[in-house]
Amino acid sequence: MTTTQVARAQARRERLFQRLGDGVLLLPAAHLALRSADSEFPFRQDSDFFYLTAFDEPDAVCVLRGNADLKFVLFVRPRDRDAEIWNGRRVGVEGAQAIYGAEAAYPIDELPARLPELLRDTETLYYALGRDLPLDRTVVNLMLEHRRTRPRRGRGIVRLEDPATIVHEMRVVKDGWELDRMRTAASITCAAHTRIQREARAGMREYELEAILENEFRSHGATGPAYGSIVGTGDNATILHYRENRSQLQDGQLVLVDAGCEFDFYASDVTRTFPVGMAFTAEQAALYDVVLEAQLAAIEAVQPGARFGQSHERALDVLCAGLVDLGLLDGPAARVRESGDYRAYYMHRTGHWLGLDVHDVGLYDIDGESRVLEPGMVLTVEPGLYVAPDETRAPAAFRGVGIRIEDDVLVTATGHEILTSGAPKTRSEIEALRAVVVGAA
Repeated sequence: MTTTQVARAQARRERLFQRLGDGVLLLPAAHLALRSADSEFPFRQDSDFFYLTAFDEPDAVCVLRGNADLKFVLFVRPRDRDAEIWNGRRVGVEGAQAIYGAEAAYPIDELPARLPELLRDTETLYYALGRDLPLDRTVVNLMLEHRRTRPRRGRGIVRLEDPATIVHEMRVVKDGWELDRMRTAASITCAAHTRIQREARAGMREYELEAILENEFRSHGATGPAYGSIVGTGDNATILHYRENRSQLQDGQLVLVDAGCEFDFYASDVTRTFPVGMAFTAEQAALYDVVLEAQLAAIEAVQPGARFGQSHERALDVLCAGLVDLGLLDGPAARVRESGDYRAYYMHRTGHWLGLDVHDVGLYDIDGESRVLEPGMVLTVEPGLYVAPDETRAPAAFRGVGIRIEDDVLVTATGHEILTSGAPKTRSEIEALRAVVVGAA
């Protein structure tokens, strides 16, 4: 946590209060999760909670009230000397006010007793059921009590709204400070992908490349991977979310690496595919060129005022034509697209929002239409082609080849900015780097 993060969270709350009106937003922090026995997974704060509070401890709840004297109330773990000796320092009730700017703060155990008064005069409660079951029970009991007393008091909760309708729509457009974090994450990730292409050798294991990635992430100040790194060699690359990362790299194969770091809570997400040896085979090169052409066309479609879905449509145009040209599907390309036959080789969308979460929040469609892109939005552009090893319709030389190329793209006022352009992507760039590396081995 930094003073800048706290200040940014305060500014976001002010924007939120304007939208809340008389409503109240109730938001729980993340909890510690057991990995096995008494060993826990590394703690990572809930993104919405961090966005609005900058508070980075588990087992907390914030109450945000639009039209109230106390607008920002935090319930947190109290200071506990014995617990802190074992598990680290806590901010406590005092720190929640002094450091994070809460106008009131209480021990988390007091939440059930104090929440009724904080929600006493609201008719609209913004709360997402299903994320925190104990808190769900507290909220439901309160709503039942309000239903019982409302005829006499004339006030009480009558509407339960999803906070995503406000918070997630705030998050989908990034401000300059957020974009600085994302540019740093992108830069670190590009350095890691470049290093992977420089150091990969036949005989190495996929997990060795994963270790190189994580070393590069951490040594440049990132907290680690933003998601589980995918390192798939050979036909492992045809598995979209391959995670075993155990196979040995073999000469003549390709390696697909889908990995990005998290820096200051903000994610990057990059995929590169390159040969284990010095160069692509003729068939690998032909398939790669189709995917790259599709990606470049899709990136060009990222413009302010364009629709989110246009990049996918542009990618599909190129991929379908390429599948026909290479003999993987029978044409014409328009029929391949209309019939959906291309899904045998391309089964996902071309991108997603990116931000505090790697698959970030925000609507993709509004009123039945693909969303209009605005400056400050960041999305991935990631077409691919995946020829399963048992795909009998494909010529044998293409079977077991998976290729994906992914970049992080910012919508600007005049067009777009590729945040991850620093990772080698064209065949000539990749093969020049691989020739030096493999040739020197």
